[in-house]
Amino acid sequence: MKRFVAVAALLCSFPAASLPLPDPPKLAARSYLLFDYDSGQVLAAKEPSLRVEPASLTKLMLVYIAFDELKQGRVKPTDEALISEKAWRQGIDSKESRMFIEVGKRVAVQDLLHGIIVQSGNDASVALAEYLGGTEDTFADLMNRYAKQLGMAQSHFTNATGVPTPDQYTTATDMALLGRALIRDFPDQYALFKEKEFVFNKIRQPNRNRLLWRDPTVDGIKTGHAEKAGYHLAASALRDGRRLITVVLGMDGENVRADASLALLNYGFRFYEAVPVSPAGTPVLTIRAWKGVEKELALGLAAPLVVSVPHGARDRLQLQPEASGPVHAPVASGQALGTLKVMLDGKLLRQEPLVALAALPEGNLWRRVSDGVQLWMQDKF
Repeated sequence: MKRFVAVAALLCSFPAASLPLPDPPKLAARSYLLFDYDSGQVLAAKEPSLRVEPASLTKLMLVYIAFDELKQGRVKPTDEALISEKAWRQGIDSKESRMFIEVGKRVAVQDLLHGIIVQSGNDASVALAEYLGGTEDTFADLMNRYAKQLGMAQSHFTNATGVPTPDQYTTATDMALLGRALIRDFPDQYALFKEKEFVFNKIRQPNRNRLLWRDPTVDGIKTGHAEKAGYHLAASALRDGRRLITVVLGMDGENVRADASLALLNYGFRFYEAVPVSPAGTPVLTIRAWKGVEKELALGLAAPLVVSVPHGARDRLQLQPEASGPVHAPVASGQALGTLKVMLDGKLLRQEPLVALAALPEGNLWRRVSDGVQLWMQDKF
């Protein structure tokens, strides 16, 4: 017989006026995704796992790695990269975006980052990739290693610029994960993405993300365009402390991709709300613990839990904490011992592990023997 001592049934009861939930906007994109930053939930999507050419969205991975190098102290903003002929030639004979760096000159890492983020410069991208990786090919291998670490299982990179190749691809889901990681891991550096223009070599160029001018809550992220793939836009907005991310892939033009992204953002903010479920370290479930110095052990969440629900649905949330089985000391703090299910209208919305909020050492000989007898009797009878 298995017995657990649980807290009283946990019900989220926050009365709110119900707001009918309409369908998401109908968009002509090949693929799109609307993603809640805090909860990690997808609020709307169309073929989010469809493989597409990433075009200049590729540069988000380049920037993520550069930010990480800066954070780890392996690179400084004032470090200077020597501009190779390969980097300088990017876009000279085509319509590719350029920062207008010059071969043989040295350019600071911080300037190259501006040229990549604001001007989407292919020349700056190759220059920074060569500086960080030695060669662009070597850096592409590094990009794939980082993508794997970030859980981007549907992406592969062969260059740092996004120039189309058969083996370079991504999905809306993966780009949303990358955008979230940029904001989460490098909040200070992320501010570069909302800069509207950058001047280099006496040439002023605007940011291609038109939403920066249309909506003051938008603070990033990146545009992309390839002839076959179409027009892409990964965008993020912060309104009243809540952040949403959209990825729109394969639109027919710059204006329509901006319109589509803004429509998705407005839909998410208007019809969904974020509901805090439980902070980290707060007891959610108390279980019977055997052979330890204490008879009970509190379980909770290792990280704060927030869920996204339609406006007015928070009063229909229900929390179901469950222990995974009998617990025997010793127990390490943070050890996973159960799950917390978040239900909405009887359907599973989220499931997170419950962990021990404190370590539980073994009890003395009498406690171990006594509990052992009780367990034997429960199993026997």
